[in-house]
Amino acid sequence: MRVNAQRLLFAIDRISAWTGKACAWLVLVLAVVVGVEVFKRYILNAPTAWIFDLNSMLYGTLFMMCGAYALAQNGHVRGDFLYRLLTPRWQAGLDLALYILFFTPGILALIYAGYDFAALSWHINEHSNVTADGPPVYPFKMVIPIAGVLVMLQGLAEIVRCIVCLRTGEWPARLADVEEIDVVGEQLAQSEFVDAESRRVASDVRDIQDTALQRGLGGPRTGDTP
Repeated sequence: MRVNAQRLLFAIDRISAWTGKACAWLVLVLAVVVGVEVFKRYILNAPTAWIFDLNSMLYGTLFMMCGAYALAQNGHVRGDFLYRLLTPRWQAGLDLALYILFFTPGILALIYAGYDFAALSWHINEHSNVTADGPPVYPFKMVIPIAGVLVMLQGLAEIVRCIVCLRTGEWPARLADVEEIDVVGEQLAQSEFVDAESRRVASDVRDIQDTALQRGLGGPRTGDTP
């Protein structure tokens, strides 16, 4: 039973990872669009009136479609100054309560309202009203219910993770993926199976971060109290 649950979790994680990484390429599209517009505006003196709307749509699509991926990687912002002190079972119980009370109703409302917005937009062939030839809006509004469904699917996987943790006392594994350098540094420093050079690199990373914090050049490290 536990093996089947883990396979299900990994299958949902793969869906979230694939969609998130595929939509991440919109960063390059957005960079090209902005670069071309800067050239047109300041070199050719021929700005595009609706380019701001297009930029908003591209960034909004990137932001929403990567939400499920961030949830799959446990990457959303969390005020963990108390949470990290709890045992896994207490963490799972707290997460499960929050998923049931807030996450599930909120995402279902997003899907329901987003579908209505998208359907109406398609029905009236909605375009941006900044100019007469503004870009169509209805493809972007379709992103709202689609992103909601993906986040809801990943949320169901997280609920299953909470239930498994409540039964076993351990969090189920997640798909391995890239991590921030400060997370890697902490893991290297705490591991008992790394060589002296790896420990030195991890220590240097933390020293650089601490120096940046003291000079006001960086944000808090992962796991620090916000």
